[in-house]
Amino acid sequence: MKASEINTGIIEGYLGLLDNLSASAKLDLISRLSNSVKSDLKKKKGSFKKAFGAFESDKSAEEIIEEIRSSRVSTRQIEDF
Repeated sequence: MKASEINTGIIEGYLGLLDNLSASAKLDLISRLSNSVKSDLKKKKGSFKKAFGAFESDKSAEEIIEEIRSSRVSTRQIEDF
């Protein structure tokens, strides 16, 4: 079963449930869904922009380098022939 077929089935199921709602309840649901989508889009744009910028730290470059080197873990196992 493809993802698009699953999504279509889910949508059809929801539409079956929504048929019994009043017109005002459906309009309220549309409004809330629209606000939810707008909010999700704003979050995505904001998180993308947060990925850029300068790294800020109170530590010196040498301290950061030492911290990185000391945190390295090697799990490599060399097998005998």
